[in-house]
Amino acid sequence: MRGVDRVAEAVAGGRPVVLDGGLATRLEEYGYDLSGGLWSARLLAEDPDAIRRVHRDHLEAGAEVVTAAGYQAGLPALTARGWSRAEAIGLVRRSVELARLERDAFGSGLVAAGVGPYGAARADGSEYTGAYDLDEDGLYSWHRERWRVLADAGADLMACETVPSAAEVRALARLVAETPGVRTWLSLSCRDGVRACDGTPLREVVAELAGSPAAPRLVAVGVNCTAPRFVPDLVRVVAEAGFPAVAYPNSGEVWDAGARRWTGVSSPEEFGAAAVTWCRAGAVLVGGCCRTGPEHIRSVRAHLDALASP
Repeated sequence: MRGVDRVAEAVAGGRPVVLDGGLATRLEEYGYDLSGGLWSARLLAEDPDAIRRVHRDHLEAGAEVVTAAGYQAGLPALTARGWSRAEAIGLVRRSVELARLERDAFGSGLVAAGVGPYGAARADGSEYTGAYDLDEDGLYSWHRERWRVLADAGADLMACETVPSAAEVRALARLVAETPGVRTWLSLSCRDGVRACDGTPLREVVAELAGSPAAPRLVAVGVNCTAPRFVPDLVRVVAEAGFPAVAYPNSGEVWDAGARRWTGVSSPEEFGAAAVTWCRAGAVLVGGCCRTGPEHIRSVRAHLDALASP
């Protein structure tokens, strides 16, 4: 996977690398209805140019890595909605192809293949609980075919994200370990400043990863789609285990189901300032997840550039 050396150099030199923000959030801002089990992955077939547009927005805002739109593109989910197996594989590959095309048109940046958790394909919110109906072996088998498609799609990195449970971490780590030439970041969703969403202490998860065959191929380990206030403590745990840390939390807003609106709105300026604290805690890859967009990434980039200035 080409381009990974640039991340490694940045990590070694202590220069944070800026990731992108929420793909679906930006698509919704453009007026797309993402309801339904495939969420933004539906547009891989229906409007691929919209996905390219969002990648360009983030690159122009200062992102150095864009994550392809594969989060909910699980092969069983696609075939259950009428695509053939071959067509479903083609859509998964397309997620990376679109990101590469836009990156190449822009002229710089890296592409991370988006590897969403099993819960994302279930579309039931279980990526925030880890309440699955599959054990580690079942999760390994479920991820395996899509993993192999993405690993061969030409991305610079694999981004395993919003992983809620120790069992799914172990399943993905097995795939990382058995795939030569692939470099990956592995990012968990966490319920607080101590535990993954399934309740397993993050310290236990990263200690197990550090001793696993996957460890040499992990560019970073960390957290995403987690409240920003928890990130510094979580990142310190990762850094203490010897891994470079990745952090791309959500905006900190909370969905009020009764009022059907987001509450606790934080500004891009506040988000960018918070990114400095994540880096000081040990994060070397930083960006945003749900409810963040190019304006948040522009703020992160500005704050980190200011931090690096003499």
